[in-house]
Amino acid sequence: MEILAAFDVSFIWEDYREELWNAFKATMKAAAVGVAGSFAIGLVGGAIRAHRIPVLNSIVSAYVELIRNTPILVQILFLYYGLPQLGYIVDTFTVAWLSITIWGGAFNTENFRAGFEAVPTRLREAGYALGFTRLKTFLNVTLPVGGRIALPSSINTYISVVKNTSLLTAIGYPELTNVAINIQAITFKTFEMFTVLAVVYLAIVWSLSGLIRVLEARLALPESF
Repeated sequence: MEILAAFDVSFIWEDYREELWNAFKATMKAAAVGVAGSFAIGLVGGAIRAHRIPVLNSIVSAYVELIRNTPILVQILFLYYGLPQLGYIVDTFTVAWLSITIWGGAFNTENFRAGFEAVPTRLREAGYALGFTRLKTFLNVTLPVGGRIALPSSINTYISVVKNTSLLTAIGYPELTNVAINIQAITFKTFEMFTVLAVVYLAIVWSLSGLIRVLEARLALPESF
């Protein structure tokens, strides 16, 4: 009860709103690139996996297995400390979006692969019967249908990409968690600071989920499909 009685977050608005706003923008900037990148990688990788394209299928499979079976925090630190050892000097933002893009792309590859493979064979055969090439059949039949089938699982991946931005504090990227830790270290208002942080993340994820659910409803396949 004493903790609740002393709970006061007004200091955040009065003294640290600008820092948190900048942190919010940094978080969303990295998340936006990560979501877009994971979509692109998943789309291409899923198509390669679903169609068993020689050589490329083995490369993509190895990438998926490597990323899905190692912790993303290890991947972030590997890129941050490993790339300079290889002669590639990159800034923190580049490591931030690159790491969550690579992680999300691996999971999205499997999401899209499953979606593409779930497209009924009769639909692809209908495309071939109309004179479509293999590429046109994919673009006009497999992609529109399989993409919709993969939408629910890919939504979860996009949400995870956004939440995983909190791990970027390990490399000093000034996102929400990193700034919140710095503020609580100065103010010693740990309970208040991380309560506000949790609320902000809830608002971000709920808003993103709501927007994507609307998109999912609009693109849903008919029940008679």
